[in-house]
Amino acid sequence: MHTFNDVHQQFAEYFGIPALKPYAYLLSRKLSEGHICLDLEKPPAGTEELPAFYALPPAGSQPLASIALVGKNGDDKHPFVLYQNRLYLQRYFRYETGFLNRIRQFLAEEKEHLPQRLALLQEHRDFISQLFANTNSSAPTQDEQADWPLAAAITGILQNFTIITGGPGTGKTTTVAKILAILYTTNPELKVALAAPTGKAAARMAESLRQTKIPLAPAILEQFQALHPSTIHRLLKPIAGSPAFRHNRQQPLGYDVVIVDECSMIDVALFAKLLDAIASGTRLIMLGDKDQLASVEAGSLFGDLCLAQERLNVFSAARVALINSFINDPKAHISDSHISDDQHHPLFEHLVELRRSHRFTGHTGIGSFSKAVIQNNVKALHQFLPPATDEQVIIDPVYSNALFEQFIAGYSSFIGEKEIPAALKKMNALRVLCAVRDGDQGLHVLNTRIEKYLDSKKLIQLSAPFYANRPIILTRNYYEHGLFNGDTGIIRPDEDGTLMAWFEDSSGTLRSIMPGYLSEAETAFAMTIHKSQGSEFDEVLVVLPPHADAPLLTSELLYTAVTRARKKAYIQGSPETILAAANRVVERASGIAARFQADNTN
Repeated sequence: MHTFNDVHQQFAEYFGIPALKPYAYLLSRKLSEGHICLDLEKPPAGTEELPAFYALPPAGSQPLASIALVGKNGDDKHPFVLYQNRLYLQRYFRYETGFLNRIRQFLAEEKEHLPQRLALLQEHRDFISQLFANTNSSAPTQDEQADWPLAAAITGILQNFTIITGGPGTGKTTTVAKILAILYTTNPELKVALAAPTGKAAARMAESLRQTKIPLAPAILEQFQALHPSTIHRLLKPIAGSPAFRHNRQQPLGYDVVIVDECSMIDVALFAKLLDAIASGTRLIMLGDKDQLASVEAGSLFGDLCLAQERLNVFSAARVALINSFINDPKAHISDSHISDDQHHPLFEHLVELRRSHRFTGHTGIGSFSKAVIQNNVKALHQFLPPATDEQVIIDPVYSNALFEQFIAGYSSFIGEKEIPAALKKMNALRVLCAVRDGDQGLHVLNTRIEKYLDSKKLIQLSAPFYANRPIILTRNYYEHGLFNGDTGIIRPDEDGTLMAWFEDSSGTLRSIMPGYLSEAETAFAMTIHKSQGSEFDEVLVVLPPHADAPLLTSELLYTAVTRARKKAYIQGSPETILAAANRVVERASGIAARFQADNTN
């Protein structure tokens, strides 16, 4: 009797069909790496990843098409689906298909509303022009001068499905605030849902909207204060012990507008269920940074949608003329270079990228470095690598212990803060971020180093697993307590001296729970870069593994890590490691772009 230690091999052997085994093995492996499917058109289709006793058939042969367990049309009778030369598990094919079909429904539904919405724009022309009176005319390039926030707002008003992407500080939330201001002006009874994959991201979006500096009527500002952010899980209302939610196609959400932030973090399963639960006629506005890391689970759908067209920010001549008619400063007009005659793509005029960062300006600092990483601009990166220096991005190739201890000494600020809400805020002023969980530069070793240092300074006492001032991050959902994977909290005594885990919910309300109920929580002095998505800190210390060939090191990972910082990013890593990361791009297989194109031409 054979025993198999490789879980992918166990999966392949389960089906007992020799011709299927190598494909099942590779598909299982790809799913574990975040792919939705196995792309059979990319030679050698991962043959180097196959165990020696598996072998793919010769090129040109099509054994999958004749295997009984492989369906061709996505029906529920087959565990595998072969579609457009991609092999899926049935479940993931259904998720991808449902996701695409629901987007097509959004696009079809909005057509009948366009004349009325165009009239609405004209009716409120003065108000809209005033909202966007401050232009980008001082921006360094013509493309950054263009008023992309206004273009995004008009897109969001006219259409039922809108994607707004942009890096940190490009004004995504401010643009949403202006869209809501216009919609509330036209419909004071508007029902709006704000959601994000994590509680922290949802709370940050709501806080930004409530603290908006936009001059608005008191009634609209009051509606902003009443907005209640939610995680996507809370919004959909999970059913305990089930992957299903209470809100679905049969029981849709009762909102006029659903706004979802940090969409790059959403996996295909949750994305499909979210779209399924949005009622017909609802506007969906998706926000995110297409250059950020994709979800930990399978799927990179937000990035796939942003890449589905060859170019972002392309419109018809009529739409460009409409947008420019609201812009008083000619320097901020959308140029003719963004007019496209190819208007057949389903997402045409539905994707807008905000291109000017108000947080990171100039040719130095975090903005410039992160841009160089994503573009793999080696020349620009060398301007940051030692012996070159930068005030915002400090690179430490020798992994200085003195620098490490100087940084983590900053945790004394939240530890010394008596008030729990203020301590939670100060705790999020800085964070150590790592790429991996194991090894000297991994999560476990770094948290232990930090704990020992703080203990030696008498700032904490490592007397028990849950000690006072231990920051924690949840690693699974606790539906029964209203807490979710990725929520961060702090251990502090209550009025009776009992140690409790304290969290702020998305509305800013403080809540506590016995730590013993949170069996799956990790220390969060250091956290993985994946877990840091949706969070922002004043300063971060990014600790990279020393080996440049580490497969996890990608441009998306380094970009995400550095852009978590608002003011300063320290990077412990060699120049070779940084350059290798910038040169390695995550490519996840899915059928999103190809199916949009193929289904549109059929």
